[in-house]
Amino acid sequence: MIKIIYGKCAHCASVNAANVITDLLKSKPDAVLGLATGSSPIGMYKELIARCEKGEISFKNVKSVNLDEYVGLAADHDQSYAYFMSHNLFNHVDIDKANTNLPNGLAADPAAECRRYDGVVASMGGVDVQVLGIGNNGHIGFNEPATYFSKGTGLVDLTDSTIDANARFFEKREDVPTQALSMGVGQIMNADKILLIALGKGKAEILEKSLFGDVTPEVPASILQFFKGEVVVCADEEALSVILEKHPEAVTK
Repeated sequence: MIKIIYGKCAHCASVNAANVITDLLKSKPDAVLGLATGSSPIGMYKELIARCEKGEISFKNVKSVNLDEYVGLAADHDQSYAYFMSHNLFNHVDIDKANTNLPNGLAADPAAECRRYDGVVASMGGVDVQVLGIGNNGHIGFNEPATYFSKGTGLVDLTDSTIDANARFFEKREDVPTQALSMGVGQIMNADKILLIALGKGKAEILEKSLFGDVTPEVPASILQFFKGEVVVCADEEALSVILEKHPEAVTK
């Protein structure tokens, strides 16, 4: 089942997303969170930090697994996803960093690192909520458009469109890594619940195509239509503009 929750603005959508995580942590303090990076979840993380500071929620017993990491960036590189998570969430809440997990982008043997991370994800005993953003080409994690849906953690060659989209975070385009380690679509689909955050006009067409178009590995996010549990989509008005035009009955306001 896909539940699309309307947010008037990006902040509103972020609050809606934070409510999903808050409800989980209140009912299951030792939850396993599947976390994502990029611009989409930042507002949600800020809201969760504020709630933790107020004592409304706690991450003390939480475990986390992140979707992906760039190949070639050390954890202390300011554009690595390990750095992102520390500075946008982990450093500001009461989580035990020993319970946080990301792929190692500097692993000498990427294939071995993928197998190791598969084991880490499996050892969690199941992800309660997997947070996702959505790429302009429909990628989830760094699972780019392909001829098949990936199963486990893999070494991914980033498309030109993804590199272009991420270039804004680097001094120049040539600095953007061209590969990443990413959890597979199969692992994402094993979560109990999925929380998809989409913000801005640029996501409007691909969001509608993913949720209402054909299910195909050429649009990786389209597989969410087959998810066994609940997919909660928290999006702002701009990201929902095409869906509001074509499928207004599908949106919860």
